[in-house]
Amino acid sequence: QVQLVESGGDLVQPGGSLRLSCAASGAIVRFYVMKWYRQAPGKQRELVGTISSSGSTNYADSVKGRFTIFRDNAKNTMYLQMDSLKVEDTAVYYCNCPAGMLGDFWGQGTQVTVSS
Repeated sequence: QVQLVESGGDLVQPGGSLRLSCAASGAIVRFYVMKWYRQAPGKQRELVGTISSSGSTNYADSVKGRFTIFRDNAKNTMYLQMDSLKVEDTAVYYCNCPAGMLGDFWGQGTQVTVSS
């Protein structure tokens, strides 16, 4: 069993930056793709971006050029660097590790609020 714990959510002004972390309890995650999702109030959960075990990334069009995903496999941690934040980025952000037959692991979420 792998536990994922997000941290770093906060209240930030539009145009500001924030870095989220997703710490995994097991080193097994370094062999799998990891993902960031978000869910705004009244909306469906949406994929923000993914990072492969080797560090290749993909992003949703809505965050491309503003958000950066990276990982430190030595620390079993994934990060989401968010720059030029917009009000519409307000959401609960979740990390996810779909680890095949081992399971589909999710964190508990961290709240990001962008407001002036």
